[in-house]
Amino acid sequence: MLDASLKTQLKAYLEKVVHPLELVASLDDSAKAREMKELLLEIAELSDKISLVERTEAGVRTPSFSINRAGSEIGVRFAAIPMGHEFTSLVLALLQVGGHTIKFDEAVIEQIRNLDGDFEFETFMSLTCHNCPDVVQALNAMSVINPRIKVTTIDGGLFAKEVEERQIMAVPMMFLNGEHFGQGRTSVEEILAKLDTNAGVRQAAELSKKEVFDVLVVGGGPAGAAAAIYAARKGIRTGVLADRFGGQVLDTLAIENFISVKETEGPKFAIALEQHVKEYDVDIMNTQRANKLVPLGKVVEVQTASGAVLKAKSVILATGARWREINVPGEKEYRNHGVAYCPHCDGPLFKGKRVSVIGGGNSGVEAAIDLAGLVQHVTLIEFGAELRADAVLQRKLRSLANVTVITSAQTTEIHGDGKKVNALSYTDRNTNASHKVELEGVFVQIGLVPNTEWLKGTIALSRHGEIEVDARGQASLPGVFAAGDVTTVPYKQIIIATGEGAKAALSAFDHLIRSDDTETVDEAASKQALTA
Repeated sequence: MLDASLKTQLKAYLEKVVHPLELVASLDDSAKAREMKELLLEIAELSDKISLVERTEAGVRTPSFSINRAGSEIGVRFAAIPMGHEFTSLVLALLQVGGHTIKFDEAVIEQIRNLDGDFEFETFMSLTCHNCPDVVQALNAMSVINPRIKVTTIDGGLFAKEVEERQIMAVPMMFLNGEHFGQGRTSVEEILAKLDTNAGVRQAAELSKKEVFDVLVVGGGPAGAAAAIYAARKGIRTGVLADRFGGQVLDTLAIENFISVKETEGPKFAIALEQHVKEYDVDIMNTQRANKLVPLGKVVEVQTASGAVLKAKSVILATGARWREINVPGEKEYRNHGVAYCPHCDGPLFKGKRVSVIGGGNSGVEAAIDLAGLVQHVTLIEFGAELRADAVLQRKLRSLANVTVITSAQTTEIHGDGKKVNALSYTDRNTNASHKVELEGVFVQIGLVPNTEWLKGTIALSRHGEIEVDARGQASLPGVFAAGDVTTVPYKQIIIATGEGAKAALSAFDHLIRSDDTETVDEAASKQALTA
């Protein structure tokens, strides 16, 4: 299971285990059970603090195993062979159950400890899902901090029958005490906000007490992170208000065009962004969604959905974009029940089934190519007369025997049986004839829409909803700047977003220098001059 290099690395990590651990395996005679046992034996051999026990336990999935701290109630369970994207989750679980420090803020740890109640989480994931580990790792850590929280991580591919019975068509999918709790990438703060209903009110009150920021960045993606770093380096009071730090990058799989970084994955890149920002004196306010911008003379007020009110002398809007919807009957009704937006995450749940990809750009064609290796058949539907993807991708797509490409087609409806998708209708734009394709899944890949609904009527937006900016990143309101995918700047690329974020921060700093009563900024400018 583990090659020599991986064993060496894991052995070094396991030296950090403080408390003895028991790996308790509930196995059957299946091939996957034998594979699981092989993995657990290899782990146990790497540390004298870890032992393997085989024991049939009532009410648990088979095959599965738990990692238990000997002599305590602390433990986590995997109904999975956690390799692929989940191998890091396995390593962290071993370390954290074994007593290694959990790297949450103290306030978060205290909030988890104080949760009142018994919580039993089940998380369905796939080993190819790059969004799943965040949820798995957050819940595992929470269960170590508070043993009244019990968690089981379930590989949907390993328990396909249960996935079918529970109509799980998107991962990660969380259930709490048998009831649906949530799906998609979710941070520990977001989980806590749903469990501790008073947390949002308390947090909003604390945020509203904060002093006026010199620069408040709204958005935590590449543009927002770059803006925060460049602002903080000027020595001015900087804050970041983010719905989720990392933004759209969190939903990106491969990144191969960020200069100097040969290749990486979106979630890893997002972690690196946040770590870099934390190297500076930046007040990061995560899981907070801005919902109103109010100009008040020499300051700008940003209000959040939680009720917090923040003030700043300048604001940089970097709220990014999200997947564009096709807005046809059935899309919203069957979202996560056959309608999906992330082929890398949810593709394995459609193994052997028929699916459609809507969109003939790079993202759509890449999705169709990836899915073709998993599903029975892919029907790619493109509105235009030709595909818009790069030529190399089109050649690869057309070489696949189980892919049908339909151009000049307008999707008109997604059908279902009340529980899940079973067909899609489209109109041939050349003949106006209607057609219906029987299938089990629809992956929407038609680009992005800017997150600017909350700004309508406040600042100038383009007809596409993008924030109009000048060459310096200045929006239509004095002291308000914008950067990244949310703006009219062409070419929505990570590297362009970071550059635009840096430019917006420099422009905001210049604005502050030229403004009145900005003592903090004047001091910072003096420091800049002395060190120049």
